Amino acid sequence: MSGARLAILELRSVRGTGGGPEKTILLGTEQTDRTRFAVTVCYLRDLRDPIFGIDERARRMNIDYVEVQERHSFDPRIWTPLSTLVRERRIDIVHSHDYKTDLLGWLLARRLGVIPLSTAHGWTGQSARERYVYYPAGKRLLARFPRVIAVSSDIRRELVRHGQREHRVTVILNGIDPDAFKRDVFRRGGIRQALGLAPDDVVIGAVGRLERQKRFDVLLEAFMPLARARPNLRLVIVGDGSLKSELAAKAGSLGLGKSCLLLGHRLDVADLHNAFDLFVQASEYEGTPNAALEAMAMSTPIVATDVGGTAELAAHEVHGLLVAPHDVPGLTAAMNRALGDPTGARTRAAAARFRVEHELSFHARTRHLERVYEDLARERDEVKAMRGIPHHA
Repeated sequence: MSGARLAILELRSVRGTGGGPEKTILLGTEQTDRTRFAVTVCYLRDLRDPIFGIDERARRMNIDYVEVQERHSFDPRIWTPLSTLVRERRIDIVHSHDYKTDLLGWLLARRLGVIPLSTAHGWTGQSARERYVYYPAGKRLLARFPRVIAVSSDIRRELVRHGQREHRVTVILNGIDPDAFKRDVFRRGGIRQALGLAPDDVVIGAVGRLERQKRFDVLLEAFMPLARARPNLRLVIVGDGSLKSELAAKAGSLGLGKSCLLLGHRLDVADLHNAFDLFVQASEYEGTPNAALEAMAMSTPIVATDVGGTAELAAHEVHGLLVAPHDVPGLTAAMNRALGDPTGARTRAAAARFRVEHELSFHARTRHLERVYEDLARERDEVKAMRGIPHHA
């Protein structure tokens, strides 16, 4: 590999405020070693999207951020500014993060000779077009990539099942900044007061997009018997999405009333954890859940469904309590156990925090990703050397 900095293009297409991958991309870029890597973050921005918020987040961070605007989801006019960006910045590696940018990364590799790399965060869409057309085609395309990063072993197995070679898939679990997510007991009272919670309320928190994948409907059903037995128990759901009104109606039909708060999208999730006594995740599918990582870092006891990479983050009975997805009675029992045994819950939460500090930090994840970049560049240079092509060509 040559001595010059490697130029990386992080390429992503998303609507609205995004999700876990945005944290991975933006924070990872912020922590990349700039003496060895020049990283440009590029988002495709649909001009029809009125709530796109990635640009504001990027501006608050010291990263190189650009946008390519599109009139609709299949706007061919994005190709010219995108290819110009790759040429002008002499990009070495295009690192894509979804099926749309995976295709663009592959085309850029074929046309301009860059190295294509993708991180497979999972396949969470529920539309028939996504499930039966885009996702299967996208997985087959990734089988042609020289390297793919999977955020869980479950995703790795899915990629191999669709044709990718095992040695080309590297599992890198999502990471988190343990200094940015650290519990502050002195914040508890003020945050609870701001949310209208009483000092003696017992608070269960849940964080995520209000979409089917997260199964907040299952959480509401599991919470109902506990709320009836404990008048001071509260459920606080943080997030926004297409099911917000449906979930509000369901909470009302279950008679939860003031026991359930739907806060909508918030940027102060770390602060909110200071008010939580327990974090619960009821998802039916996950890649590596950032919300669970945040709870671990914040020393919030965890109850979660054993899906995707969740068990790779939090081992059952060690860092939290895991239950099967869609199991309403099992989820109720696990929450009841965690609330009824605060000493055991605190012990597991402390173990989870220790794991975050020593194994799941963003620093550790970024160093692992940098090694992948260097490996790809080294493989490229070796091929060029065999063919007698200069490194800079």
